[in-house]
Amino acid sequence: MQRFYWTIRRELWENRSITIAPLAGAAVFLVAFMIRLPFLPANVRAAAHLDAMAQRAAFSGWYDGVAGLMMLLVMVVATFYCLDTLYGERRDRSILFWKSLPVSDATSVVAKSVIPLFIVPIIAYIVATAAQLIMAILSSAVLGAAGLNVNLFWQQLAFPRMSLLLFYHLITVHSLWIAPIYGWFLIVSAWSRRAPFVWAFVPPIALLFLEKFAFGTTYLRDLLASRFTGAGMDSIPVSGTMPTHPLTHLTPLRFFTSTSFFVGIAIFVLCVVVAARLRRQRGPI
Repeated sequence: MQRFYWTIRRELWENRSITIAPLAGAAVFLVAFMIRLPFLPANVRAAAHLDAMAQRAAFSGWYDGVAGLMMLLVMVVATFYCLDTLYGERRDRSILFWKSLPVSDATSVVAKSVIPLFIVPIIAYIVATAAQLIMAILSSAVLGAAGLNVNLFWQQLAFPRMSLLLFYHLITVHSLWIAPIYGWFLIVSAWSRRAPFVWAFVPPIALLFLEKFAFGTTYLRDLLASRFTGAGMDSIPVSGTMPTHPLTHLTPLRFFTSTSFFVGIAIFVLCVVVAARLRRQRGPI
């Protein structure tokens, strides 16, 4: 366990983008939010005569925006990490040094698989929550200075539940549900001698066209789309809202007992085993 822990620490040290990308995205978003912040009281007053859903939209649009940005960044960062992590150590020949240490290939690859599965979503969640909290505090100050009801703002925002829903969505849809895709990326990273991004995406795209034109079906396209979107698997959202809306109904029992979930995890574990074996066999590029 100690070797596993330090292997994860090494991955975080070597791949600073895992932390920098969410921080940079949140910083840019906060700058945009502060530019629009003076208009918040007028927007809230304009929504005063609308129903509760519309009033919350006036409060929470920016909070849903930063949550959506973190969801996107989780997928982008995890994809780039998976495709580069095993390929990069062979390309720069650092694999010769890491293999000289008393750490097995299985330990190294399992530690690498934990990064996109848990570490990246957790970092994105922490950054998103911190950004949302800063936004809420600034909004409270502006609304209070304008003579508006700050307590109503916090009630409409439902910050604790919104934060819980974001964490649940990141761990389920953007981590466990999409795990087979990350497993495929790890195999490509361990196998390819050049251009892992091409090998990761071109063969599946070619199979999509082959299935469509040869058989007239779209099973593979629908399967991949369901894995990338995860629509409706983790929760029952309110129509036209983000998964972080307070009225979203969580369905963890349906998610964690579904056949598709277990099949996806089994495929991911198999991909990790194959990637570990490839790492053992492959040398520097």
